[in-house]
Amino acid sequence: MSEDEKISILKDILGYYSREGTNQLLFKCPSCNHHKRKLSINIGKGLFKCWVCDWSGRNLYKILRRFGTYHQKQTWRRFDQQTDINHFAEKLFGSEEPAEQQKINLPAGFISLANASLPSTSAYPLNYLESRGITKKDILKWKIGYCSRGEYSSRIVVPSFDLDGDVNYYIGRTYTSSWPKYTNPKISKNIIFNHLYLDFDEDIVLVEGIFDAIKAGYNSVPLLGSTITENSALFREIVRNDAPVYLALDSDAKKKANKLIKLFLKYDIEIYNIDVTPYDDVGEMSKEEFTNRKNSADFITVDNYLMNRINNI
Repeated sequence: MSEDEKISILKDILGYYSREGTNQLLFKCPSCNHHKRKLSINIGKGLFKCWVCDWSGRNLYKILRRFGTYHQKQTWRRFDQQTDINHFAEKLFGSEEPAEQQKINLPAGFISLANASLPSTSAYPLNYLESRGITKKDILKWKIGYCSRGEYSSRIVVPSFDLDGDVNYYIGRTYTSSWPKYTNPKISKNIIFNHLYLDFDEDIVLVEGIFDAIKAGYNSVPLLGSTITENSALFREIVRNDAPVYLALDSDAKKKANKLIKLFLKYDIEIYNIDVTPYDDVGEMSKEEFTNRKNSADFITVDNYLMNRINNI
């Protein structure tokens, strides 16, 4: 895509502009709506910054994601996005050799609840899933099963699939009063749960557990009880794709949420915080309730993040 084509799309979104030097274009900022042209865009370097509200980024597609039309996004991405993001990722993390993917077999006695014909033992896990608001459609999408014997006996099992379609992890949750509630394989959690079904060109929803993810629906990822660091596979994939993040952690995980917000802001990731109170977690909500809360989520900036931290001291 030529610079003139980029400018044409930005002009359609942001309105008229003025030039400052050879590479700098000044637009009105759609983030703060200041009456003067204070949004500086460097077309050659792909950088932008508003000198009033400090909204900035290292990828111009961030402007299109928030304010562009579907057609404008598709046009921009078709000609430019993939190259920009790959180059950006290399600068951040270096050129890495692909890591060997973790593979694992499903537990002995696994029975898929997505099968058309099910044994009588399936009644108990199906009743449990129904009590949690999990539908047949959810079962098919998440490939949910259960075990009636073996180490994972009387447990719902939700598998995770890598980009090759192989199982790289699974979660086992009792549907009786057995303890502990969760039994997971003793292997690395540094995987992207259900990477096969995620689209990092769209919003990514981060939640605590698997039932939270099922309720959150499309493009949701459970953190598996852990947090994200700069070395996490999930974090690196988010940064590589400059994917917007919606954070919907349990109501008692404010410290963890603040740590993640700080990390994503450091890498200039567009981040939103979803309020789950008075529920304990997303899993207690209906899907409609979660969708409403996502649509009204708070957009987090460095300023309001710091102000919130000060107010909570």
